[in-house]
Amino acid sequence: MIAGKTKRWLERFRLTLRGKLVLALSAIAAILLISSIISILEYKRMSTYVSSLIADNINNINVAQKMAEAANDYNLDILAVVGDDKLNKLPDFNREAFLARCDSLRGTLSAMSLQPLADSVVYSYSAYMLTSLELPDVLLSDFIDTRTWYFDRLQPRYNRLRDDIDAMSSAIYNDLKRNSATFDRGFYRSIIPGLVAVGVGLLLVLMLLFFMMVYYVNPLYKMLANLNNYRSFNKKYTYTFEGDDQLSELNEGITEITGENQQLRKRISILRSGNERQGDQ
Repeated sequence: MIAGKTKRWLERFRLTLRGKLVLALSAIAAILLISSIISILEYKRMSTYVSSLIADNINNINVAQKMAEAANDYNLDILAVVGDDKLNKLPDFNREAFLARCDSLRGTLSAMSLQPLADSVVYSYSAYMLTSLELPDVLLSDFIDTRTWYFDRLQPRYNRLRDDIDAMSSAIYNDLKRNSATFDRGFYRSIIPGLVAVGVGLLLVLMLLFFMMVYYVNPLYKMLANLNNYRSFNKKYTYTFEGDDQLSELNEGITEITGENQQLRKRISILRSGNERQGDQ
């Protein structure tokens, strides 16, 4: 009872010839489709993330350049006042804009190693601005030489500010190069699933080709060869192979039909021989 139910259950879920081919090709298509989706999603995620970092790096480089230009212009204006005693107008510096740019840099710097560099720029700027605020008193003083004050006190602090800005700009540029390299690595990493899928797909195609050659093409050729021997030389059709699909059923049907046909030929031959003997008598 149990064995009969098991056999019926297996026959119910037995794959047909068409089902086997559809299953094999569907497996290849599913693997290629899934790998393509994974590649696209991975590349999109990496592209969005790294592109944002690269955009921030470029913006930070521009901000640092504007800070350096603003500090340089202000320092040159102070030098002009110091060098010409007739100039009474003191130079003006937009401190709010400079500090706002410093804050924007500190808020958008992605690498933790760049934060101390931004802090150094703020400290250098504070020291430079405190020293520059001495300019009105220096100009009114009869005891302080303005040029000595500029070159001995103010210029070293400006050089420190400029060096800190340059160091921060160089660090941001290096971070930009690292992010660009990360983008390249992310691109190659995103196409790895596609390459693996293509390799697996080719392997499955070869396996499918081997499967079809062994289980379908070769049996068809042997069935045809045995059938030709039967038709040309009246040999018994004896080809058999293991299988449970329509091709196996077809081979069993050919074996049965050719066997019945040979028996029929034998009977006809016997009947003809008997009739010929009766005619001779």
